[in-house]
Order: sequence, then structure tokens, then C-alpha cells
Amino acid sequence: MGDERAGTDGRDETREERLDRLWNDLLQELRVMQTGAQLTAGFLLTLPFQQKFATLDTAQRGLYLGLVLLAALTTALVLAPVAIHRRLSGQHVKERIVGSAHRLVYGVLTCLTLLVSGMVMLVFDVVVDRTYAAVASGCTLLVLVLLLVVLPARLTRDRPPADPTLRAPRP
Repeated sequence: MGDERAGTDGRDETREERLDRLWNDLLQELRVMQTGAQLTAGFLLTLPFQQKFATLDTAQRGLYLGLVLLAALTTALVLAPVAIHRRLSGQHVKERIVGSAHRLVYGVLTCLTLLVSGMVMLVFDVVVDRTYAAVASGCTLLVLVLLLVVLPARLTRDRPPADPTLRAPRP
């Protein structure tokens, strides 16, 4: 580890400096996702207190409860990297922490994608009908997958392989 300069992406930094930078980048991404998750969860938690909620059918109530659980899971996934860092801080395992947080961010993105498309489904189902809800939700899901999966894959297609720091640790 010592004073060796990493320089794999043109930056003049040690491995430890690189891990610190990657960790800080991940924290910034998690802050953005946390705000989205909190707003979404807040929206969902206010619904039972609206008059229209009493008129939801069984499928709509099931979808609503599934979305509440998904919002709770999303919140847990956003908090997990910080909790892991807090527990393992000072134990010289930052590479594992960064790698774990990197993978958890993919879980958060997946949950947020399902949460947003599910909310669209619920709102359209209540306001219009189930057919429009399925179409609107499917279109939303498609756009999110294109933006969050396909676009980044295309942008990195001609790049060198991913940073080994972000790969899963071997047991």
C-alpha cells in the first residue's frame, strides 16, 4: 500500500487516496438517492389519510402495501453503507467498504426504479383505470431502465474494464 501512486485513470493518487475519493463519491450519490427515497416514502405514508384511500380495491391496497415495503427496503439500502462504514471504520478494510457500498447503490437504484414505476401504476389505477396504469407504469419502467442501465452501459462500452476496487471481495 505505501506511497505507490495508483494512476490507473490518469490521476496522481495513492490507492488509499483513490479509495477515499471513491467513498466520498458514493456518499454523494447516496445523499441524492436518500432524498428521493424519503420524498417517495413520505408521499406513500400520507395516502392512508386521504378520503379516496377508503375506496381502493384489494389489488390497489396490495400494490400500495408492496410499495410501502419497497420504500422501507430502499431506505434500509441507502442507510446500509453508512452503517457499515461506521461499524468498520479504522479497521483498514476501506476497499471492502467501498466495494460493498458500490453494490448496495445498485440495489438502491433497482428499488427506486421499481418504486417509481409502481407509484405510477398505483396513481394511474386510482385516477384512470388499470389498463392505462399498466401502460404508464411499463413506459416509466422502460425509460428508467434506459436511463439507469442502458445509457451507462453504452457510455462505458469502449472503456477499459471496471476498477478492481469495486469488484466483489473474495472470501
